[in-house]
Amino acid sequence: MTLATHAIVGVASARLFSFNPVFAFFAAVASHFLIDAIPHWDYHLKSAKTNEEDPLQSDIVVNRDFIIDFGKMAFDAILGLALSILIFQPSDPLGIQTLIIGVVGGILPDPLQFVYYKFRHEPLISLQKFHYWIHTKQKIESWQMGVFLQALLVFVVVACSFIFL
Repeated sequence: MTLATHAIVGVASARLFSFNPVFAFFAAVASHFLIDAIPHWDYHLKSAKTNEEDPLQSDIVVNRDFIIDFGKMAFDAILGLALSILIFQPSDPLGIQTLIIGVVGGILPDPLQFVYYKFRHEPLISLQKFHYWIHTKQKIESWQMGVFLQALLVFVVVACSFIFL
């Protein structure tokens, strides 16, 4: 999933527990793993070195490609934040807090993968094993279909969050 999708779904999930920031954060993190289990499209990262035989030995190489990839990921995360603000329009301190918690929690597992690649120690090892285990092995190859399906997922989750809250 794109970081924008994770951010928006993270906020929708965090809103369920806006009365408790800890629960809101864990709901957003859980949403990341739940939607990663759905077949989806991901944009390509040139700096990613995937080890098909032993995925826990995959890596992200910090080089010129990484700078471009970092820009892609930063844009994606900022887009997620901007769309979350536009969609949820927080108007009070609790709404702003919940939005920030949702965006951070929804995105956090992916940056933690980078930390794992550089520092392969617990609890990062267990987190990476879980992330790999829950992540779908089915990929949507068409970026057009992938973007459409993620937009549809966001629409459904956001609509439900407004209907039920």
